[in-house]
Amino acid sequence: MEEGKGDVKHMLLAKFKEGVSEQQIEECIKQYANLVNLIPSMKSFRWGRDVSQENLHQGFTHVFESTFESTQGVAEFLSHPDHEAYGNILRPLLENFITVDYHPTPVQL
Repeated sequence: MEEGKGDVKHMLLAKFKEGVSEQQIEECIKQYANLVNLIPSMKSFRWGRDVSQENLHQGFTHVFESTFESTQGVAEFLSHPDHEAYGNILRPLLENFITVDYHPTPVQL
């Protein structure tokens, strides 16, 4: 099976520290979303909260998804001063996080 080309999704799964308020989380989401206006290579941002009934999230309750035109765009995002400044705000609120970058790939049956 051949992997997709084109857009790259950058996924961040977040496990917030105990005691972080919903208001703090909402502010973080708004600040993350605003990076689309500050970083040219970032095409879009979406987020969601775990709604699985399997309860296998291991404390990772929030998903943040950004779309880029290429892996180079992700690299530009990661090194951008506004992303680095945002990371300095977000990281202290997180107990743990996971990031994954991938090319969305449709399956032909």
